[in-house]
Amino acid sequence: MLLEHIATELDLTERHLIVLKKVIEEGPIGILKLAEVTGMQNHKVRYSLRVLEQANLIKPSAQGAVPGDAVPKFLQDFESELGKINEKVSRIREIEAAIPK
Repeated sequence: MLLEHIATELDLTERHLIVLKKVIEEGPIGILKLAEVTGMQNHKVRYSLRVLEQANLIKPSAQGAVPGDAVPKFLQDFESELGKINEKVSRIREIEAAIPK
C-alpha cells in the first residue's frame, strides 16, 4: 500500500537505465532492436526513450537513439544520488524497527 508507488517508480527507473545502457553501448539503436536486446515490449521501450530524451540523456537520429549531452553529468552524479536514496531507506528502516509490534 504505502510502498507500491515506490516499487513502481523503481521498476520504471530500472527499465530506463537498461535502455540508456543499451543506447550508450550500441547506439545508434532503434526501438525494434532495443526491444529485442532488452526483452521489453516496444511500447515500454518507446516510453523509456521519451523519458530519456526529455532528460537529455538520449537524442534521436535518423539511425536511432544515441547518447545525449547530459549523460556524462548523469553518470558522474549517479553514485551520489543513489547514496542519498540509500540513506533515506536506512532512516525508513530505523523508523520501522522502532514501531512497537
